[in-house]
Amino acid sequence: MSTVITIVGGGLAGSEAAWQAAERGVCVTLYEMRPHKTTPAHVSDWLAELVCSNSLGSDLPDRAAGLLKNELRYLRSLVLACADRARVPAGGALAVDRELFAAEVTRRVEAHPRISVVREEATAIPAGPAVISTGPLTSDPLAEAIAALTGQEHLYFYDALAPIVAADSVDMSVAFRASRYGKGDADYINCPLTEEEYVRFVKELGAAERIPLHEFEQEPDRFFEGCLAVEVMAARGRDTLAFGPLRPVGLTDPRTGKRPYAVVQLRQDNLAGTLYNLVGFQTNLRYGEQERVFRLIPGLERAEFVRFGHMHRNTFINAPLFLEATMEFRARPGLFFAGQITGVEGYVGSVGSGWVAGVNVARSVLGQEPLVLPRATMLGALCHYASHAEPKSFQPMKANFGLMPPLSPPVRNKQKRYQAYAERAMSNLKSQFPISKSQT
Repeated sequence: MSTVITIVGGGLAGSEAAWQAAERGVCVTLYEMRPHKTTPAHVSDWLAELVCSNSLGSDLPDRAAGLLKNELRYLRSLVLACADRARVPAGGALAVDRELFAAEVTRRVEAHPRISVVREEATAIPAGPAVISTGPLTSDPLAEAIAALTGQEHLYFYDALAPIVAADSVDMSVAFRASRYGKGDADYINCPLTEEEYVRFVKELGAAERIPLHEFEQEPDRFFEGCLAVEVMAARGRDTLAFGPLRPVGLTDPRTGKRPYAVVQLRQDNLAGTLYNLVGFQTNLRYGEQERVFRLIPGLERAEFVRFGHMHRNTFINAPLFLEATMEFRARPGLFFAGQITGVEGYVGSVGSGWVAGVNVARSVLGQEPLVLPRATMLGALCHYASHAEPKSFQPMKANFGLMPPLSPPVRNKQKRYQAYAERAMSNLKSQFPISKSQT
């Protein structure tokens, strides 16, 4: 096979795409600009580095995110296999030691005999068969090339990173370990707030100084609803946080035997259990303000912040105008897009779109028909959304059962309905895309 596929971007989607194409016998050149050129969010030169949370979301089989993971496990996803190897306790979620995870993906991709990793910035769209998977932090030269290709300006939304604290700096005489409703093995550290403490925290959070945004960053519709900064949520009303990331349901403060007014949860961030991130606390506050305001949280008065949060630019194309459900660019056969740049939101959604793009770019080179996964699967539903949504109102979307075709007959009970969606999806996947035990 003389044709070489070019993949631009070594994140979750690009790493998955490279692996899937190479596993199908095609040679791949994977371009990753780090460490030659860095981004505001990355801190290493590893492939598939996680720049936001270390959680890949629910791993329960009857949840949308859990179903997507099970589909990808069945489809022999490289990234999911590495995530399972690097997982840390997180109740019903799949969270990973981010260093071990990225190192494992990098090791396996670089060791593949048909993948050549080139540490250079790609400033133009490759001429031959290719996958663009540069993600939310696409460099300016390539973003300009993509804008020229699409014939319109890019859309932007803003994602944010949560702070990380040293576990041994949390005051455990105040905080307590537990998972909601007793699920998991007390995987979270919980910092309980009384109503008075909560009101004070929200007041100071709203008054804290933020890092100035550019003019186009300040438009409300530029904030991505799935990952709002904590101060933006607080500005929407006094009780917004109490009904959002600080909701206390399913938790009991062992000191009082009662449910707290609000709870800040900390989730394990590395395998050693020495680092914890503040769940739902993505923020754009100045670093000094983060330290001041977040120390108002009971249990974090003397916390050591090993990383402060910040916001960064995310870029995505108006995918329904340009992409097929195969992730192929309609106006240029052989060119595919993958990852958050397509509007498929979330870590695992990015992995899934990378799987689809990697498989299909290989199939195009091999002269095979493109693969379209069934809409009744979560991955198929996500790809269908990215290629068929209303362009005028298109926004990034994560896995959810609302994307899937309705059940027939309908199932009224929500838990049973979700189970039915999951069972139907896996049945469709296995019957329409059988994988033999010999496949890797």
